[in-house]
Amino acid sequence: MQVLAIVLAGGRGSRLSPLTDERAKPAVPFLGTYRLIDFTLSNIVNSGLSDVWVVEQYLPHGLNDHLSGGRPWDLDRTRGGLVVMPPFSSPDNEDGEFSQGNAHALAQHAHLIREFGPDLVLVLSADHVYKLDYTNVIRHHIDRQASVTMVTTELPNQREATRFGNVKADANGKVTQFAYKPLEPLGKTVAAEIFVYDAKLLLQMLNELEGKGELGDYGEQLLPAFVKRGDAHAYPHRGYWKDVGTLGAYMQAHRDFLDGQAFELHDDHWPFITASLTRPPTLIEKTARLDQSFVCGGAVIAGEVTRSVVAPNAVIEKGATVRDSIIQPGAIIRSGAHVSRAVIDHHATIGKDAQIGGKASNSTPTVIGAHASIQAGLTIKAGHYVAPRARITAHQQQGIKPIETNDRGGK
Repeated sequence: MQVLAIVLAGGRGSRLSPLTDERAKPAVPFLGTYRLIDFTLSNIVNSGLSDVWVVEQYLPHGLNDHLSGGRPWDLDRTRGGLVVMPPFSSPDNEDGEFSQGNAHALAQHAHLIREFGPDLVLVLSADHVYKLDYTNVIRHHIDRQASVTMVTTELPNQREATRFGNVKADANGKVTQFAYKPLEPLGKTVAAEIFVYDAKLLLQMLNELEGKGELGDYGEQLLPAFVKRGDAHAYPHRGYWKDVGTLGAYMQAHRDFLDGQAFELHDDHWPFITASLTRPPTLIEKTARLDQSFVCGGAVIAGEVTRSVVAPNAVIEKGATVRDSIIQPGAIIRSGAHVSRAVIDHHATIGKDAQIGGKASNSTPTVIGAHASIQAGLTIKAGHYVAPRARITAHQQQGIKPIETNDRGGK
């Protein structure tokens, strides 16, 4: 049984802006050390799968640099392994074409899938955080002779289901109803964007729907067509799963790991792998105070850090305070600055005595973009962001904007 894993890594990630203004969403740092795509790729190799295609579109260069040809995951092989699939032109379309959704992205590569000749196609998103053995899903799919098997998860809050594909299944696991981002949720059960397809049926369905001009995202036409066949099945995932496609969800996922509500990262039998550089040890100065935080190699801590993540090579100076925040690689928090419920992106600098973010536990996140600079003594209120590379001074504050929330928006 030959399985081809296709990782869809091309989405714009607009709901995670400005963290995605200069990088693809799968390349966004997570827990300081990882990138979002690391969890999907690690699950793939730990499941014993070795034929992996990564379909790219938006800002692929930084993502390609991180992928390193698959080497960190032992996928740099002469035959098989990791293959990057960038946007392309062809004799039939010399100008090329960006995909208009993840189902359309599969259709664009249908001829290559056909040439590869897999029995099953495992389709995955590159920006969800979870731990799952895909071989169990594949076995479930084969046992039930399904046309498609969709991994499902239960959301804690039914109202959040409007962001996802909603799934209803009978007692035997057969999917009886599917609704994509409905205005009124069907319940708490949603598709986790992990699908096993019968390869021949997938190619047939893509061809039929493309001929009708009805492709877009998987939930618009593709999955409803499979459900209509009557042989689509659900595979319930009981463990932790998080779509970190919004700033609120991104920060909550970090809190989940800090609170021990996610999954174990230190598992010799299921390691989560990243393209990691060698860094010096973390330096904890005698003036530092640390409480319930992740601090990565190369960081320098001389201030106070509480319930936060401090990424590699970040600096928290003496007298600075960081609470419930994410400090990305190379960011600097100067003496006397106070950062609360904020994401400080890589190589941004927060000036001396600046005040960033809201103090209330339910404050809307504040984001300081990559390489941005905040002058000493300034205040950036909760729910605002500073654009990447902006220099915010007392006389120049055009780079400060309110964060717009659109939880039901696109990828």
